[in-house]
Amino acid sequence: MRLTTKGRFAVTAMVDVAMHATQSPVPLTDISARQGISLSYLEQLFSKLRRRALVKSARGPGGGYRLAKPMGEVTVADIIIAVDEPIDATQCGGKENCHDDQKCLTHDLWVRLNDQIFEFLRSVTLGELVEQHRAKQANVVELRDQRQGKRSQTEPVAA
Repeated sequence: MRLTTKGRFAVTAMVDVAMHATQSPVPLTDISARQGISLSYLEQLFSKLRRRALVKSARGPGGGYRLAKPMGEVTVADIIIAVDEPIDATQCGGKENCHDDQKCLTHDLWVRLNDQIFEFLRSVTLGELVEQHRAKQANVVELRDQRQGKRSQTEPVAA
């Protein structure tokens, strides 16, 4: 199974929205600049995400996109399905005609793999991805500060 750029970019863009739409909608131009995804591609993705009620749009100056649901309720599977990304490790697209119009010997194995992948993607939320990213950022800042000889904010001050 291979996740195409459509699925990867959709998840990346949704994490970006989740991180930056706390006070105002996020313009696609901002996502494009931060993530290196073409604006026209983002427009196509967000059209699909809006139709699936994962994002809401605001028009005009200060417009853009924000999540339509709390980030803890949006799963990676929701996003991938919304942009029509297939999650399929079979060669036949699940039609059971993979070997001379018959089900191949390993078809059921790949179907089970699809199920496992889908369950994993359903178990991961945008909220978790945002938390992981913020924790990594905090660790990078803390390491940088330690290298520069600055005291960590969590480090107790000697009295």
